[in-house]
Parts: sequence; C-alpha cells; structure tokens
Amino acid sequence: RQPGITATDIVLAITEFLRNQKVVSAYLEFFGEGASKLTIGDRATISNMTPEFGATAALFYIDEQTIDYLKITGREPEQVALVEKYAKQTGLWTDSLKDVEYERVLTFDLSSVGRNLAGPSNPHRRLATADLARSGIAVDLDKAKADEAAGLMPDGAVIIAAITSCTNTSNPRNVVAAGLIAKKANELGLVRKPWVKTSFAPGSKVAKLYLEDAGLLSELETLGFGIVGYACTTCNGMSGALDPVIQKEVVDRDLYTTAVLSGNRNFDGRIHPYAKQAFLASPPLVVAYAIAGTMRFDIEKDVLGLDKDGNEITLKDIWPSDEEIDSIVAASVKPEQFKTIYIPMFDLGKIEPSKSPLYDWDSDSTYIRRPPYWEGALAGERTMKGMRPLAVLGDNITTDHLSPSNAIQLSSAAGAYLDKMGVPEADFNSYATHRGDHLTAQRATFANPKLLNEMVKENGEVVQGSLARVEPEGTVMRMWEAIETYMGRSQPLIIVAGADYGQGSSRDWAAKGVRLAGVEVIAAEGFERIHRQNLVGMGVLPLQFEDGTTRITLGIDGTETFNVSGEIFPRAVLTLTIIRASGESVEVPMTCRLDTAEDVTVYDAGGVLQRFAQDFLENNAA
Repeated sequence: RQPGITATDIVLAITEFLRNQKVVSAYLEFFGEGASKLTIGDRATISNMTPEFGATAALFYIDEQTIDYLKITGREPEQVALVEKYAKQTGLWTDSLKDVEYERVLTFDLSSVGRNLAGPSNPHRRLATADLARSGIAVDLDKAKADEAAGLMPDGAVIIAAITSCTNTSNPRNVVAAGLIAKKANELGLVRKPWVKTSFAPGSKVAKLYLEDAGLLSELETLGFGIVGYACTTCNGMSGALDPVIQKEVVDRDLYTTAVLSGNRNFDGRIHPYAKQAFLASPPLVVAYAIAGTMRFDIEKDVLGLDKDGNEITLKDIWPSDEEIDSIVAASVKPEQFKTIYIPMFDLGKIEPSKSPLYDWDSDSTYIRRPPYWEGALAGERTMKGMRPLAVLGDNITTDHLSPSNAIQLSSAAGAYLDKMGVPEADFNSYATHRGDHLTAQRATFANPKLLNEMVKENGEVVQGSLARVEPEGTVMRMWEAIETYMGRSQPLIIVAGADYGQGSSRDWAAKGVRLAGVEVIAAEGFERIHRQNLVGMGVLPLQFEDGTTRITLGIDGTETFNVSGEIFPRAVLTLTIIRASGESVEVPMTCRLDTAEDVTVYDAGGVLQRFAQDFLENNAA
C-alpha cells in the first residue's frame, strides 16, 4: 500500500468496490501479496465492515501475521505453537491454500488506495480526500472563514469529531497515528475549533495503556480527545448533548452541520440529531477535522494554521510516517498490557446461585420486561389477506431507518413513554439500551426522523419524518400512533420497498418492531442477508419483486390492500394481488425469499422462538 494510508482508508475503498461487485450473502476470503502484509489489526478493520459489503463473512488465511498477533496479545507460547501446528496439519495455513479454487475471484489493488472519507449518509459512498473540492464538499471556505471571524459557526461546521468504533480503535496503528498527529499539532500550536465536540472511545482498555506508554494519550487529551468510555458511543448515536449555546445556534441559523467519526456507519439520523450529515474517516483524519472545524475545508490542501514563525501548516506537515507509527507500535504495544486487562475480566469470583430458575420480572422496568413473543400479533394467524401498507419506501432502507439505536429524544414516541413512566429526560439513554423492554423498543419502529415514507406527501413531495398515513381515512400521523391505530384494529400490514432493504447493523428490533406492529409481509426489490434472516426469524415473509418490477412501475401509492397466495417452499413464486381503491386488481409474481428448507420450517412455526418452543416441547414429550 501507499505510504501514509491507514486500514480505514483501505476498508472504505474495499467497501465501495465490493458493493459495486454485489457480494450480498457471499463468503469472502482475502488472499494475495497485499493481504499477506496486512496486520491482524488491519484485517480486523476490513472484516468488521462485512455488513457494509453485504457479505456473510470476510476471512483471511492463518499465517505469520496471525502468530505475531497471538504473541503480542499475551497468549502463552504453548497456545501459539498449537495454533500454528493445527493450522498447518489441517491445511488451513496460508501455504496450503495457494491452489484453492474459488467460485469467483475479484482483484483489488491496495496500491491504488489513497486517503478516503465515506459519506455523506452511506459507508459505501467513498469520497477521496483528493476530490473534496471537485465533489462539491470543500467549497466556499472563504464564506466559512468570514462566519468564524464574525464569531459565528461556519457552514459545514463539524460539531462532532469522534475517534470511535471498537475495531478502528483496537487497531494499534490507527490509534497511534491519531496520537502522533495530535502530538505534532500540539507542538505547532494548532487547536481544535471551539464548536467541535471531541471524544475518544476505544474498544479496548489496552489502547489506554499503550498510548500512555508512548506518551500520546496526553497529546490526544490536549486536543480534546480524552477517553470517554470503552464501548459504543458516537458510532451508535451516543455522543451526548451538545453545548446548549452551540445547539441553539445550530437550530436558530438552521446550519448545515456535520459529524466526522472513525465508525463503520453514517446513515441519516444515526450519529446525532443535530448533525445533518456524517462522514467516516480514519482516526488521524478525525483529529485533523477537529482542527479544521468545517467540511468546507479541503483537508489535503487548505491551511490548518500558522507556526510560531508564520509558516503555513497543512495536513502533510502533521501526518506521521509509517516508520514513526510502526516504531511506536513495536515499542509500546506489549503482551503484559493485554494480560493486565483481560485475565481479570474472566475471574468471576464467588457466584451466588439464584433461588429460583425463573426470572423475577419487574413490571415497572423500562429496561427488561417479560417479552410478548407468544402474544398479540405473534399469537394470531398470519392470513396475508387484506393487508394495508404501513410504509412505501425507496432504496437503501437501513436498519437505522427501521429501528434506530441512538439517543432517545423527549419529542419521540419512546421519549413520551419514558416521560410518562417517570424517567427523567437525562436518563432516557438510547433505544439500544432499552431493547429488553418491548414497550420502549416498539416505539423505535420507523422512529428515524430522516425516514421518507412515500405515502406521506405535501405538494407532491415526500415529507421527511417518522410519519405514516392511516388508510382508508388517509390521515397522516406519527408512525407510532399509526401503528397503535392499526394494532387496535388487528389490521394485517405490509411494507413495500425498493432495493437493498435492511442494510446496516444486525438490529434485532428492525424485525421485531415491524412484526409486533402487525406486519406480515415485506415486498421489496432486494434484501440484505442479515435482515432477511431476521425477518424470517420473526415470522415475517420476505417477497422479492422480479427484475424490472417495482413499486413505481406498479403505481403503488398506499391506498391499496394486498393479498398473498400460493404454496410456500424455498424460492417459490407466489402471487401478490394488489387491490386498488378503485376495485381494480393486479396480480404480481413474487419470489419467496425463504431461501432454504430451514427458513420455511422457522417461518411456518411463526418464528425462531416458536420453532425453539416446538422443538423443546416435542423433545420433552418424547
């Protein structure tokens, strides 16, 4: 790879490449000269974005890099030797796999990768930093500077700059690079802009130890990148509130504001409610953008500041060399650090046995509540007759659209519920933390404020927001209120969508929420693998339009009702009957996306929990 290129730059380029190559549901194995030179940290950074590729798994051969990783992370010599011997004996070592034949081979040139961002809005939307001006992102910097000189936040203001993501921050090269860029910036007198909320949330406590050993943690802290925790934060929409003064200016001036983070996902509405768009970047680039303060800044060319002699400072003046990074990683990342952190983690001490094998449910809890998966919509028969559309959606609907995981706002349906339960707004936490309480989590269904439900229009334009139109009345209301209305009527529902439905995280509530709402069928142009499987696991039938047939060609506007007929078996062709408000009916062939016999068995049972219960009862009866 080229000098100065991080694993994040590589994975953003690979994500774009593999999306274009359509590897949904594929098992990927990386090999070749370039792959052999990637550290395990780099390989993990790549594999961790497998959901963004759309693939099932992303694998690398076992080789010397694997052995080096086991040694540096404190594994005992006997364990390391066993891994190497086993891999070689079983034919899993790299040398044994040179003549493997693959169904399909793709070639990706690592040397072609430059510095990259991804965004806005999609992790596979690569944006080369060399092309920022040409792409219309880094423009009108003079205006942004004039705003700043007048004491205002600039257009394109970076309000969030976060070194985050468990994998990016568990890659020592990435984190050390961020520390070095902070060190050089501090030496030259550069500072972050005052409106930028900065944070550092490594995925492992070991990062703190080796950064301290290298003297780089204090450098990051000086620029505002102190450690805020060791878990999902900004990448999962949990960066916390903005300074009230900054938030007020953002709202009052309706500013175009952005977030820059080293996470994996930047879908609309995910990162922060006041960041209109988000960009993915390597940890060192995140630090650079905290200094720049606006996306209107051409990060490769524009001047970050002046040194004490009045010389202009640009990115190349603070970007560390590969040799600097590697020497610090070699000197400061030590096996003892991993042992210090991880050995105590598995020492559970004395465990008091429970008095009862049954959980004592707390009816007032908003975090864990007795689940309803054998009640309500899930207990009734799925007729797939007379279904009304809950939503008609476009392409690239993500699990963040379907069930966001970020911070709960008071203005949301979940916020109103928690407020009614007596929870202070400061303690609302995130949707993800309440996933054990269906009464909170249900209210996350389509709660993303960036949702575009094509059933809700004003002057011919789709209105953005968590909105639905209840039929046959044609009344527009908040999505959760529409769901409650339909639940009260025991109305079976359908969702109609475009291509790549269900991108993003393996969000269980993206499937649970729609099923509990009464959705029996999803009719889409295509499905992401993980979400399709989750739908099956909740007893929701995924149906795929034939090529060339879409909600648009069929003229679906949400006033219709829908029936499904035909014998269900793997990849069967079923009939979707669309009954228009005029009484006209149209029959549309649909591919049943129960892809295997096991899928059919789970679906027929009503979902994976019901299937498990059936198996349990049958086995005990025997």
